[in-house]
Amino acid sequence: MRIPVLCAIGAAVLSAGPAIGQDTVSLVAAGSLRTALGQVASDFGSAHGTAVETTFGPSGLMRQEIEGGRAAHVFASANMAHPCTLEEAGRGGPVVLFARNRLCGLAQPGLEVTSASLLDVMLSDDTRLGTSTPGADPSGDYVWDLFGKAEGLSPGAQEALETKAAQLTGGPDSAPAPEGRNTYAWVMETDRADLFLTYCTNAVLAQREVPDLQIVQMPEALSVGADYGLMVLDGAPDAAWRLAFHILSPAGQSVLADYGFYAPGLPKE
Repeated sequence: MRIPVLCAIGAAVLSAGPAIGQDTVSLVAAGSLRTALGQVASDFGSAHGTAVETTFGPSGLMRQEIEGGRAAHVFASANMAHPCTLEEAGRGGPVVLFARNRLCGLAQPGLEVTSASLLDVMLSDDTRLGTSTPGADPSGDYVWDLFGKAEGLSPGAQEALETKAAQLTGGPDSAPAPEGRNTYAWVMETDRADLFLTYCTNAVLAQREVPDLQIVQMPEALSVGADYGLMVLDGAPDAAWRLAFHILSPAGQSVLADYGFYAPGLPKE
């Protein structure tokens, strides 16, 4: 379900009663949303007098924790599949597309690479290629989709890339970045990869922390988009619906856009 569901959520919000002083809301969200959605949650809390407890991590692992009984009111995933899985299991809904992202390459300063040469560099035996973990983190799933596209350009590329890719982030056993560090800036600064494939929004934040890193745009033939899904879980307080509505509102969508997400809920100019 997409942004038209905003009307249904808006109706639920408007019938939910006063907003001030309502229950604390638990927001569980994709790690790539930490900065942007963290600000949205803070803005909402200040405006409505409602505390928002945030937890960020790989969407697949977050879904598994919710399935295992983790307390959560609002789930914001980096794909549509994980919240739809919860909805199909009767855990809440509806699922709404609330933001889009795309993949970029994050490269070490000395690596000679452009959009045109990106696939050749990825395939080179000399290039240490880093990714997130498919299955646990949608970022890894999107990269594996990209590898599938590479197969159409260079036969054998998919198997070669899947074999060589080091799954450095997003898995249950991935080494965590130090407190306060951007995960991808830390991975690159500690020289664990020459080229890392991640969301463009992650790449921008990593480059702000380590300015010498290069951001490489995907050529059109390899471009992979990422659809982010939002849901309210069963048993959530009214304030959770208000938070979801705020994320989908022009104010929330504007913050997401400021951090590089495509925000489909913004009015067209």
